[in-house]
Amino acid sequence: MNTVTSRDGTAIAFEKTGQGSAVIVVDGALCYRASGPSRPLARLLARHFTVYTYDRRGRGDSGDTAPYAVEREVEDIEALIAEAGGAAFVYGISSGAALALEAATRPMGITKLALYEAPFIVDDGRPRVPEDNLARIGALVAAERRADAVKYFMRQVGVPAPFIALMRFMPVWSKLKAVAHTLPYDFAILDGNQASKPLPTGRWSAVTTPALVMDGGKSEPWMRHATRALADALPDAQYRTLPGQTHMLKPEALAPILVEFFAD
Repeated sequence: MNTVTSRDGTAIAFEKTGQGSAVIVVDGALCYRASGPSRPLARLLARHFTVYTYDRRGRGDSGDTAPYAVEREVEDIEALIAEAGGAAFVYGISSGAALALEAATRPMGITKLALYEAPFIVDDGRPRVPEDNLARIGALVAAERRADAVKYFMRQVGVPAPFIALMRFMPVWSKLKAVAHTLPYDFAILDGNQASKPLPTGRWSAVTTPALVMDGGKSEPWMRHATRALADALPDAQYRTLPGQTHMLKPEALAPILVEFFAD
């Protein structure tokens, strides 16, 4: 494990594997190096690139300096790009895609951007997120009700109640609770773009980096509508659907697509 120091002094833990052009992988909610898809994906990509997987602040071995701000997480990516030599491809999934997108609005050396299903909501295809969503999850975290925070999050993203109940008896549950305090960070990144209305005009006009915006062929229609809308909103983006995939994307299905896009 290595660490890089972000602008506010926070230590960000990362792993570096492979060789070639740098790729930085940005995880979604509740995921980090020891729990989630980044390591399996890195193993596949490392045949072609130097892959940086990292623990987003507050997770795993990374620090967490208060107060939180989305800008601090953007600066974490900037520090990793600097560590990689000042230029890198960036891939983000779910809320990590929204974070990577935010980073791409800044001039920090992102040369290509790949995004998978940033969970924006642009229509009424799913129940609306409560307007006080961020306050609700924040209150649960502040009260140290980590299990309740995880359950609240899972209900919001549409996980069936019986499956949530079953997960409490799985080994992964302790890992989810360990990073539950970072769930408000993910909701802050998405805040304003889950309002069941079109994406704001011109919001990402500064993202001139070539982008690949992806969704899964078996994902919910509301997610696919939002993904297509995001691709249309970016100045230089291509839209692609991965057949047979859902929001729980398989690294084996994704890796060849990223290799093709980044190596082109």
